Amino acid sequence: MKSTFVWKTLKISPALLGLSLFVTSNAYAAVPNQTATSESTVKLNNPLSEMSVEIDSLQIASDVSPDLSPTNTTADPNRELLEQIQRYSGENNTESLDQVTSVGQLRDVSPGDWAYEALRSLVERYGCIAGYPDGTYRGNRALTRYEFAAGLNSCLQQIERLMVGDTPDGTELETLRRLIQEFEAELATLGARVDNLEGRVAFLEDNQFSTTTKLRGEVIFNLGSAFGDEKADNSGEDIEDNITLSHRTRLNFDTSFTGEDRLRVRLQAGNTPEFDEATGTEMARLGFEAASNNDVEVNDLYYRFPVGDNIRLFVGANGFDFNDIAEIHNPILESSGTGALNRFNRRNPFVFRTNAEQGVGANIKFSDSLSLDLGYLTGESNSPADKDGLFDGDFTAISQLNLALGEKLDLGFAFGYSYYPGEDVNLSGSTGSLRAKEPFGEIATSALRFGIQGSLRLTPTINLAGWGGYIDAEAEAGAREGDNADLWTWVANVSFLDLGKEGAALSIMGGMPPKLTNVDGGNEDEDTSFLIEAQYQYPLTDNILITPGAYVILNPNHDDGNDNIWVGTIRTTFSF
Repeated sequence: MKSTFVWKTLKISPALLGLSLFVTSNAYAAVPNQTATSESTVKLNNPLSEMSVEIDSLQIASDVSPDLSPTNTTADPNRELLEQIQRYSGENNTESLDQVTSVGQLRDVSPGDWAYEALRSLVERYGCIAGYPDGTYRGNRALTRYEFAAGLNSCLQQIERLMVGDTPDGTELETLRRLIQEFEAELATLGARVDNLEGRVAFLEDNQFSTTTKLRGEVIFNLGSAFGDEKADNSGEDIEDNITLSHRTRLNFDTSFTGEDRLRVRLQAGNTPEFDEATGTEMARLGFEAASNNDVEVNDLYYRFPVGDNIRLFVGANGFDFNDIAEIHNPILESSGTGALNRFNRRNPFVFRTNAEQGVGANIKFSDSLSLDLGYLTGESNSPADKDGLFDGDFTAISQLNLALGEKLDLGFAFGYSYYPGEDVNLSGSTGSLRAKEPFGEIATSALRFGIQGSLRLTPTINLAGWGGYIDAEAEAGAREGDNADLWTWVANVSFLDLGKEGAALSIMGGMPPKLTNVDGGNEDEDTSFLIEAQYQYPLTDNILITPGAYVILNPNHDDGNDNIWVGTIRTTFSF
């Protein structure tokens, strides 16, 4: 009886080779959350060694972290691979493939589909089709090289099972030789592509920074100066107006242990001036200052992790404030490296500048349009001294309810309570007048904090944002115990996006820095300061952003007897 080897080979080979030729032309999509770890070889052996046919396939491993951050991406092909992995790591592609025994198991494949019969044949005759765990085939999505390798490996294993015990005769050898010659070019191309992928993955493994940690860096060079006549501190001294060249350098180490958590460790060094001493007012402070005299310090340290699908918890040990927990609602200008030039214009100081260093927090998501941010923040919780610690020192308990009205309008409503034992009272977040910072001097002070902030995408290229804030402060000790004071602040801004170039933005903003009013038994801010800023963010490349701009402080320190103060800067931000 004639051997069934030729018949089985002819049944399998056209389907396998046809499938290979079809999918290899589409096999350069994003690389998924897997890496090649070994190579398996399937041979069609015959008595003549020169007729051995070898086809390589990849064994897929699923226990490799997606957080691969190489430090050398100078070669264009390797850079392309890294970009593919970064794009894919943000997608939900962690599902494994399950073998199906009937095309009816694929709920998104119907008999009317043009490829239905081909799929049915591959499933029922060859067992070469795998579906996703949710019962779908997803026939219209791009095929990755890893998914192709998984399917190819399944077909090769099927060939091995069909060929067990069969030995080819002379006719079968001739048939095999003809098939090999006919598809020689296609098989060579497939092998070259697999070899190329293995080489690129090997490069990635050799040059990755860490399997769990991503390194993100930012360097700012700033050319700037303050202009005006006298300082705003009633000292009678002239403003220090020399032009400065300074920098701020940050390295963020973001580590994930589960894929959904993040441990942030930030190292920072710089010599950027604050401009408060040069001008006599904290209203002039830059939004990206780093006055550490180039000493390297841990600038931010916190860990966040999910609890279920709708809750995310935070714990911070250094440089941790409510802005690390909550939505700021100022998307174009909130960043220190790419946002507003002035410190005050970045975020609502009554909500996001609580003078905290450590604390805990949570995000609670009720729906796509409603969420709640919570925080308990302290200043000196690491100190066991009197009037320090987690509960005896200064603290802020604060919350923010976030409301998304469609895709264009986002609002945040914040309420909090702060207590300062006496030293380091700072209700203004170092953005307003000295009186607003310490309404009653260095004595124990409590404060009820209120804030509303929002952002509106008026058109695809115009964004409006702003906030308003109020603090009800009360003296808690000394001769002024029971005295009350009111503090107010507000800001509005408009940004014109993609102006002149994609990614560019022209922004104009202005508002009233924190002002003290209605204070019992003390002096309030009798006049009103206004801070106005204009800037233009221009991306030179994907990683270099230059932002020339300037801001003016009218009636600094809420005193119309003070001369106006100007600050001009050219900030260049390098990100990597």
